Amino acid sequence: MFGLFIGNARIALEAIVANKARTLLTTLGIIIGILAVTLMGTLISGLDRSFERSMSFLGRDVLFISKHEWFGNQEWWEVRNRPDIKLDYAEKLMEYSKYVRAVAPVMRRRMEVVHKEESLSDVTVVGTTPEYMLTSTIDIENGRFITSGEERSGSRVVVIGFDVAQALFEGENPLDKKIRMGPYSFRVIGVVEKQGKFLGLFSLDNQVIIPLGSYLRLFARRGWMQLNVKVDSDHVSEARDEVRGIMRRLRGLHPLEKDNFAINQQDAFRKQYGMIKLAIGGTGIFITILSLVVGGIGIMNIMFVSVKERTREIGVRKAIGATRAVILQQFLLEAVFICLIGGVTGLLLAYGGSLLIDKYVFPSTMPVWLAIASMGLSMLVGIVSGLAPSFKAARLDPIEALRYE
Repeated sequence: MFGLFIGNARIALEAIVANKARTLLTTLGIIIGILAVTLMGTLISGLDRSFERSMSFLGRDVLFISKHEWFGNQEWWEVRNRPDIKLDYAEKLMEYSKYVRAVAPVMRRRMEVVHKEESLSDVTVVGTTPEYMLTSTIDIENGRFITSGEERSGSRVVVIGFDVAQALFEGENPLDKKIRMGPYSFRVIGVVEKQGKFLGLFSLDNQVIIPLGSYLRLFARRGWMQLNVKVDSDHVSEARDEVRGIMRRLRGLHPLEKDNFAINQQDAFRKQYGMIKLAIGGTGIFITILSLVVGGIGIMNIMFVSVKERTREIGVRKAIGATRAVILQQFLLEAVFICLIGGVTGLLLAYGGSLLIDKYVFPSTMPVWLAIASMGLSMLVGIVSGLAPSFKAARLDPIEALRYE
């Protein structure tokens, strides 16, 4: 039995090699289908890892209170006219809430940062308090973070991000050096550990952090305030409801009035990401199915042509003792081999594409299970598309086949 299988496999491969151009054109649909499904899987795998890394920066148990919803359908003028978030809300939330563990007021703006002859434009300047360390996942690589005394007195000290340190202080220790933002000089007291990009869109290392007191004194007319609220990780949902109630009371809202503030958290990103992921996956699956169906039809058509061309060969094989099962296996193997060639080619192209994605877009690797599934899928297409031609070949009458011209 094994010898018959090897013989059929050899005959099928010889037929494929004898018609190289036809085989290549036939496999195009399979190549495109396997390329689409594997690249889609690689892309989603990389997106998942990048997304989870970015979400860890936000923190599952951190609420972000601001005027603006991260994702919402509110009219821009309505949001713009909302009252600003006030600094004293931080103290009130700590006083009234039983779930809040820390509150860090945060203000941001973008500026150019200069050190001697070196400069870096479009750097995010963050004004905050020492509680920022409790409401974020940043770590200090070198030096220290700002203190309560420096925040209250408005000291001109700064903690710089990894990219800023590399750009302005390459090859030297930035601690106790001076940088300039606008007309003001700040002394570097710390460097934040490298964080990477948020959702692959913008760098979290291209920022500097100064005491909120300094920010309010020097840059108060620009930027907007947000409250980063660290809550009990075991009662996040209850904490959100409690914080919303406290904020409504602080804003003086009546029961029937809508919220004029937003409480954002990473769940909003997860919901949007789920929709994006579904769209990418759906598009990839549609292209894959379409390509495999077209490819399968093409392979079935070529196999019918092959059976027609080799009718006398089939008659000869049957005349010398080949059974229907042997003929069926021969042509089925040929269809499967054609699909496997297309699958392997598509997989190699997808692997090259995954290397480009990993190098130029975001870290990603092709999942092993996806490569195995892709090869299984190509074999399945080969079996399905080869069944009808194989059965036709197996049912040929040997006498009529020998008479075929």
